[in-house]
Amino acid sequence: MLLITGANGALGKLVAEELADRDDVVLGTRTPRSTTERRIDFDDPSSLDLTGVETLLLISAGYGEDDVVLARHEAAISAAEKAGVRHVVYTSLSGDGDHLPFALAHRWTERRLTRSPLSWTVLRNGLYAEFLAAVAAPTDDGTITAPLGDGRLAAVAREDLAAVAARVVAEPGAHAGKVYELVGEEPLGGDDVAGAVGGRYRPSSLAAAREAISSAGAALPFQVPMLVGTYSAIAAGFLDGGAIADNALPGLLGRTPTSALDVYRASVAR
Repeated sequence: MLLITGANGALGKLVAEELADRDDVVLGTRTPRSTTERRIDFDDPSSLDLTGVETLLLISAGYGEDDVVLARHEAAISAAEKAGVRHVVYTSLSGDGDHLPFALAHRWTERRLTRSPLSWTVLRNGLYAEFLAAVAAPTDDGTITAPLGDGRLAAVAREDLAAVAARVVAEPGAHAGKVYELVGEEPLGGDDVAGAVGGRYRPSSLAAAREAISSAGAALPFQVPMLVGTYSAIAAGFLDGGAIADNALPGLLGRTPTSALDVYRASVAR
């Protein structure tokens, strides 16, 4: 049996679609609605029943302070050990992301897996092209004001990461002990994304971005420094993919990766 955590999230749904022809896939969700779903709530360790699971796709349970995320991942890995799960595939963060405010939980989880008796594979995902569309969306007049500076982001299409995850969990033994870097091959800067929507690039400052995020009221308190720190890392040139020595995305996909710029353009048009 293969269990996918976070099955209601965007990445989990895409992986499930990739594996739709398999009859041994169970979707882990807080609110199961069918016999193919099982209640999996990282904040309730008593719900983490992994009986019968051979392969676990552990999709990072972010969106929380570090202590919360670490507790969630610890509960999931401990439950996998207790239930005799054979292999855990974890969706982590690309190696060039160590300057990001949310990197710590990913690196801790990787270390936790390497110290576990479980067989494991780490998928170090780059930031989504869809995420770039959210944080660098054009204004009504087409202006991109995101403070990206002269930096670029090796963004990757979420559907490509889902396809890779599906391929790895389908044959986990072939990927045991592997850490795969998965980033985009066409790093995008402010001028690129502005050109994609027929706009112009006029970056604001980090301080202005922080004020805009805070005043909008949509972000939780812990998310504000995360978003501003992400802008800062992009602007400083740490996320352009240049530090990734071996990008495994094309090889594991078995095809040309989806254009991140096309994904960006389609996402902002919705």
